Amino acid sequence: MSEWRYIFDSVPVRALEQGETLFRREDRVSRVYLVRKGAVALERAMTDGTSLTLHIATAGGALAEASLFAETYHCDAVARTTAEVAAVRRKDFLNALRDKPDATLSLIEIHAREVQAQRARIEILRLRRVSDRLDAWLELRGEPEKGEWIRVADQIGVSPPALYRELARRR
Repeated sequence: MSEWRYIFDSVPVRALEQGETLFRREDRVSRVYLVRKGAVALERAMTDGTSLTLHIATAGGALAEASLFAETYHCDAVARTTAEVAAVRRKDFLNALRDKPDATLSLIEIHAREVQAQRARIEILRLRRVSDRLDAWLELRGEPEKGEWIRVADQIGVSPPALYRELARRR
C-alpha cells in the first residue's frame, strides 16, 4: 500500500520554536502539515482562560488533515517543543490523494486506529477510580516502557502523583 506521507517528500519545512503558533483558530484553511520533528498541539482556548488540547502530533504525524473540508481551522496549532513541520497546500494534498487511492487508504487506516484509540480513552476516562483506569489502560496497551508512566497518567486523566500512589499500592 502506498504511504500517504510521500505527499510531503519535496515540500518546504518550517522550523518552530517551543510555544510558537503555526496557525490560529478561524484562520482560513490553506495547508495540511506533517510534523517532521518535535511535537505540535492542536489547542482550543476555553472561555475560562484554560486551554483544551485536542491532539498532539509528533514526528511522522499529520496536522490539520481533519480540516481538509473546513473553511477555517477550529483550533490553534502550537509547538509543544522545538519542531519542524512540512506544509502542503490543501488543494495539492487532495489532488495527490485523488491520484493515489492506496495513499488515501493508508491515511484512512491511520485515522481508523486513532478513532479506536480515542473511543477507548473516552471509556477509560469514564471510570471513576484510578485503579480501574489503570487496569483498563494496561489491558489495552500493556506495560509501558521505563520512563513512560507520566504519559500514562496523562492518557488516563489522573495526576502523576495519583498514578504513582496507585503503582506503589500495587507493589
